Amino acid sequence: MKKIAILGSTGSIGTSALEVIEKYPGLFRVTALAASRNHGLLLEQIKKFRPEIVALHDSGSASLLRGRTDVPVYEGREGLDKVASYPGADFVISSIVGFAGLRPTLAAIRAGKDIGLANKEVLVTAGDIVMAEARRHGVRMLPIDSEHSAIFQCLEGRGRESVKNIVLTASGGPFKGKTRKELETVNAGDALRHPNWQMGRKITVDSATLMNKGLEVIEAHHLFSAGQEHIKVLIHPQSIIHSMVEFIDGSLLAQLSVPDMKAPIAYALSYPQRLDEVIPRLDLVKTGSLSFQEPDMETFPCLAYAYEALVEGGTVPAVLNASNEIAVDAFLNGRIGFNDIPVIIKKAMESHKKQELRDENTVLEADALARRSALRLVEDMAKKPIKER
Repeated sequence: MKKIAILGSTGSIGTSALEVIEKYPGLFRVTALAASRNHGLLLEQIKKFRPEIVALHDSGSASLLRGRTDVPVYEGREGLDKVASYPGADFVISSIVGFAGLRPTLAAIRAGKDIGLANKEVLVTAGDIVMAEARRHGVRMLPIDSEHSAIFQCLEGRGRESVKNIVLTASGGPFKGKTRKELETVNAGDALRHPNWQMGRKITVDSATLMNKGLEVIEAHHLFSAGQEHIKVLIHPQSIIHSMVEFIDGSLLAQLSVPDMKAPIAYALSYPQRLDEVIPRLDLVKTGSLSFQEPDMETFPCLAYAYEALVEGGTVPAVLNASNEIAVDAFLNGRIGFNDIPVIIKKAMESHKKQELRDENTVLEADALARRSALRLVEDMAKKPIKER
């Protein structure tokens, strides 16, 4: 029986993972859970899955939970690290949103845990460091993002020398086909209406700006040792083909399924086996036509900025990620417009003095500097009318 720890158990990936685990009780056992501050949902998960330890990043929420359960409750960054490295778990799902997932994921790797990676920012900001640590500790990094899981499946048993290109697919989000002028008036509610996927707020906005796909380009580079010139993006509105691999002989292999995150979660949990009846079966006749188009990187420049950050390397991807997190939060809180998000990211990248990645402290410093820079840009932008930005 595989013993599972989940970082981010109350988020969309964490709750979906627990649904998969609950469906296959003879295969998996939950031994540790960690969340940010949703102590109410975490308490429900404790009652259902009876983990041996839990953690909440927010100390106030941890205090509230302690009085309602006999399971040990840890708090803060140290609490997340304790769950990540818990000796009673042998597989860790890393699904904490954003840069906050880096340190506990590294803690899990250094404790020798195999990782189900659903946090793309871990590799975006510190991919060289994280992958080196995984190799050093003999840890498997199994992707949970649907796109990277698809690539992983298509590559199984095939030498990298036979690969020409990795092709990531993107739905295009709720604003596919809109002009920059039309995007001036959209709000957070509009951006959160994703046509195909149910995801958290931040990643849904990233999907709308195409930044999510940009982060996935950088993640694919680290997971599959692919140069940026061999990582392509196509808009695929139906979200049926989750990604493809093009081989040197001109063949393409694709992974298809209905858009449901339980499929890549289950595959990471059970690898190399497959579980029966995880998601509804794909009816190709009812699915009908599948279409593809090039991404519009003029209207949605975040994807282009991600490619630029990958080429620059060093601390630049960390700056891309940090400024994006600040800009998306400001947009969700109504402080800036949708079109302001890429402006803030670009300015933060231009003002940054690149450093080479020596260790994780270099990443932390670059992240902190970029957040302060982006916050200043948000403050300046929020004071101006839209037409003057």
